[in-house]
Amino acid sequence: MSARIAGLVATLSLAIPLSAACGAAPAENTSSGGPDAKAATSVADFGGMDKLVEAAKKEGKLNVIALPRDWANYGELLDTFSSKYGITITSDNPDGSSSDEINAVKTLKGQDRAPDVLDLGQSFALSGAQEGLFAPYKVQTWDKIPDGQKAADGGWVNDYGGYVSIGCDAKRVPNCPQTYADLLKPEYKGKVALNGDPTKAGAAFAGVYAAALADGGSFDDIQPGLEFFKKLKAAGNFNPVESTPATVQNGETPISIDWDYLNAGYADQFADKGVDWKVVVPSDGKYSQFYAQAVNKDAPHPAAARLWQEFLFSAEGQNLYLKGYARAVLLPAMQTDGTADAAVVAKLPAVEGTPTFASEAQINKAKETLASGWGAAVSG
Repeated sequence: MSARIAGLVATLSLAIPLSAACGAAPAENTSSGGPDAKAATSVADFGGMDKLVEAAKKEGKLNVIALPRDWANYGELLDTFSSKYGITITSDNPDGSSSDEINAVKTLKGQDRAPDVLDLGQSFALSGAQEGLFAPYKVQTWDKIPDGQKAADGGWVNDYGGYVSIGCDAKRVPNCPQTYADLLKPEYKGKVALNGDPTKAGAAFAGVYAAALADGGSFDDIQPGLEFFKKLKAAGNFNPVESTPATVQNGETPISIDWDYLNAGYADQFADKGVDWKVVVPSDGKYSQFYAQAVNKDAPHPAAARLWQEFLFSAEGQNLYLKGYARAVLLPAMQTDGTADAAVVAKLPAVEGTPTFASEAQINKAKETLASGWGAAVSG
C-alpha cells in the first residue's frame, strides 16, 4: 500500500529531548529518580526496551477504550499483550466511537480510569492533535512508517486500515449489490445500514465519503455523499439501525457499508451460524483510510501506554492486525524484510489500483459539512 500524501502530516512540532535523540542517559523524574514516563518520546528515554518493559510491568495496568474484540483482531491483540507482559487491561466502552474516545480523554482527565491509549478515525486524530490531547511518542519502527502515515512529532501514528466495502447477507438478499449505485435499487428497501453516525464514527464517516466519490464528488466535496444518503432515505432503502456484529447475525442489517476488514471478519465469524456474508469493495466508491494510535497526554499508566505502542508497531502486532484482515501500515516494509505472514496477507480482500487519501484540510472540511448537514439528509 502506498504512503499517504504529505497533507495528512500534522503541523504541530514538539522538540525531542536531546537525550532521546542522541541515545544518551534517559531523562530523570525529579520526584522518583527514575525515567519520567509521561515525558518519554521514545524508548531511549527509558534507557532501552528492557527498562520500558520494567516500568510498564511496575504500573501493571493499561486502560483502553472503544476496542471491540472482533474489530481488526483486537481480541487477540489485547490477550497477547496482557499475557506477554503480565499487564491487566481494562477495556472500557468497547462499542464506543472515536468521538467517545476524545470525550473520555477530556472528562476523565486526572482519574485512574482515564484511557491510556486511543484508536481513532483519521479526522478525530487530526482534531485531537490540534487540541493538544496527545503525548508525542516515536516507536522503534518509526523510520519504517511512511512519512504520510504519521504526525511529524509522533502525536499520532497510523497503524492499520482498509477500504470501505459493502457487506451483504446472501441468504436474505438474493442479488447482493456490487456498487453504490446498486444500493438505490428498490429491491434493497430498508436494508442498507452504516456502522454508526458519520459525525461521530470513523467507519460511517468513510462510508459517506465513499458515497461522494461514487456520486460525482471528490475529496474536496463530500456534499454529493450527503445527497446520496438523502436519496437512499427517500427511496426507503436507508436503514437507521447501526450495523454491529449482532445486527449482522440476526438480520437487522442485511446490507452494511463498513470497512472491508470488518465485513471480511463477519464472513468468517458467522459462516457456521447460517449467515452467508459476501463482501465487495465498490468500484464506484473506492475510499481507503487508516486508523491512528495516540497516547493520552495525561495517561494514568504512561509506561504501559508506550509499551502498547511498541507492541502494536512490532512485526508481531502488525501480523495480528493482518490476521484480522486489516492492512497493516508496516506491511510494505515487512514484505521487504520477510517478517509479514504471507498466508494472512493472501486472504486480504482484493482491491484493484493504488489507493489515494484525503488531506488534513479536506478531511476537516468534510467533517464540518457532515456536522451541519447529516441530520437533515436522513431525517424524516
